[in-house]
Amino acid sequence: MPHVLLIEDDASVRDGMELVLRRHGYEVSVAGSGEAALALLDGPTGTAVDLAVLDLMLPGLDGFAVCRRIRARASHSTLPVIMLTARGDDADVVDGLEAGADDYVVKPVTAPVLEARIRAALRRATPVAAQDAYAGLVIDRGGLTVTKDGTPIALPPTELRLLLELSASPGQVFTREQLLRSVWDHDFLGDSRIVDAAVGRLRAKIEDVASKPRFVQTVRGFGYRFGPL
Repeated sequence: MPHVLLIEDDASVRDGMELVLRRHGYEVSVAGSGEAALALLDGPTGTAVDLAVLDLMLPGLDGFAVCRRIRARASHSTLPVIMLTARGDDADVVDGLEAGADDYVVKPVTAPVLEARIRAALRRATPVAAQDAYAGLVIDRGGLTVTKDGTPIALPPTELRLLLELSASPGQVFTREQLLRSVWDHDFLGDSRIVDAAVGRLRAKIEDVASKPRFVQTVRGFGYRFGPL
């Protein structure tokens, strides 16, 4: 069964979420602070964690800092992270996505919505087949690895799935709404900022110059396409 790390400082909220997740068949580890979560990830059970649900407002290290530290750890740089935020403010959402979160959920969240987001995030991490090479960028669809000029590039699941989706049809223009449906498995009004943030992070890792992308190109007024053409 998938192993979820739940990082939430409010004991009543944490206990309720843990109960719901266990009822849906997940193994759950809990942490009441960012420091406790990072210590758990660095321990022997941390290697078995399949996904993290991370509250933004934590004592000590906040969710932004925790997410950045997770991404900086080689052993968990690709761990799917769903961030919980008490508000849907653009600043909080964008900052969370820029910190490396794969998705966000605004609290209070119902059990079916949270569980659906977790299932979607885990599906995005499912391996696919084949290998493609584009001007030094090699995408191994079976092994879920990406290298550029022979150097491995660690991509979190959402960025990897975004790259897989775009590169599967070079030259095809994808709207943000299409990418939301195919990569994130949901289509909520206003969530196009998720796509833009993920594209920005992906470009920073695979492009020679992120501001002059060769691979993930913007088609103004429409969306994105994969090059080089």
